This record gives sequence, C-alpha cells and structure tokens, in this order.
Amino acid sequence: MRDRESTKPSPTASAAVADYLRRHPDFLADHPDLLDLLTPPEQRRGDGVVDMQRYMVERLQNELARHKTQQAELIAASRANLATQNRIHAAVVSLLGATTLEHLIEIITTDFAIHLEVDCVALVFEAADRVGPGTTARFLKLVNKGRIDRLMIGGRDIVLLADAPGDEEVFGGMASLVRSQALLRLNLRREAPTGMIAFGARAPDRFHTGQGTELLTFLGRVVELTLRGWLDRF
Repeated sequence: MRDRESTKPSPTASAAVADYLRRHPDFLADHPDLLDLLTPPEQRRGDGVVDMQRYMVERLQNELARHKTQQAELIAASRANLATQNRIHAAVVSLLGATTLEHLIEIITTDFAIHLEVDCVALVFEAADRVGPGTTARFLKLVNKGRIDRLMIGGRDIVLLADAPGDEEVFGGMASLVRSQALLRLNLRREAPTGMIAFGARAPDRFHTGQGTELLTFLGRVVELTLRGWLDRF
C-alpha cells in the first residue's frame, strides 16, 4: 500500500489547485460531497490545547456520510416498495381477465407466481364443502378441517415465515423447494369452507416478519371479493 506522503501532489499541482479555489470560492458549496474526502488542517495552539475545530469538522464529515447512507437506504426501500406495488397491481389486473371460476383459480395458482416473482402459489380450502362447480383438484389443495387455523398461527389473517420448510399438504410436489412463505386467510362466506392462499419462495428471506403486509393484505381482499363474485353465480 502506498504511504500518505507518496500520494501528495507536486508543489506545482498544489499551487494550481489552491489558485483555482481562490478564484472559485463557492466550489465546495457546489460540491459538498468532497468535504468528507478532505482532511481538515490541525491548528497548533500550544502544548495541552485540544484542536476542537478539527474535531468538529471531522464530526460533520461523519454526519454527512451517515446521512448519505440513510438516504441511499431510503431510496432503495422506496424502489423496492414501488416494484412490489407494481407486481400486486399486475396480479389484480390479471384477476379481471377470468372468464370462468376454473380460469380464475388457474390465474391465482399459476399467473400469480409470475406476477409476484415467487416459486409457487397454492389455493387451499378445508374439505368441508364443495367450492363450486367447474373447479378441479388440479388447481386446488384440500386439507382436513382445522388445518388452516393451525397454519395461521394465533388466528391471524396473514402469516409471514422466513426460512421455514414448505408443507406438502399445501404446496404438494413443490414443498421441497419452499424456504419462506406468506399465508393469507380467505374469508369467503359464513357458510363457505375456510380458505387460504399460500405463496412459497425458495429464497429463505423472501418473506419475513419485518416486512409490511399492507399490499399482501390488499391482494388477499381482492381475491376474496373476486371468488365471492363467481361463487354467487351458482
């Protein structure tokens, strides 16, 4: 590694930089990002005297670096949230194109995986009542009564699980690929069987408890209303 002395500019270059700054006193005001790269001068005030000016400048430089990091994190989070919102909107729009109940269920269990960039989606109902004519086991997973309540820990309407293996009853042959899950309870009608839509991803941190649930909750409510609308036709 080169030492500090070897990186110093030549006297001619130093003089040119100093001359430029004298002629452009607003240069650093227009380029504040350079402040955290500069080393402030140390003022010598005698033995035993602490140079507080240097300390204050260094503290301001550290504060500037911290704010820049926070700003970058906020921008990244905003972009990720916007991308998720766009995916949810695309999934909702796809529901509107359903021409039959069977087609609707196929959209949920197939197209949703593409729109939401997950590995598998399962539509699950407890086997107490029939869901409606025209549906087939190819698109639905049926589980024993009470199974969904046990999966929806604590009676919640949405559960996010990180680094959790998939349940074969829910995800079928894709269960071995699932490492994180989002489970949404579906409340169709009072007399309808308990339902759930399950999203599975192979990335262990795709879903986790620190995530916001507003967009997924919105999608779950849209699925509920759409399914109700089709079931009311029978």
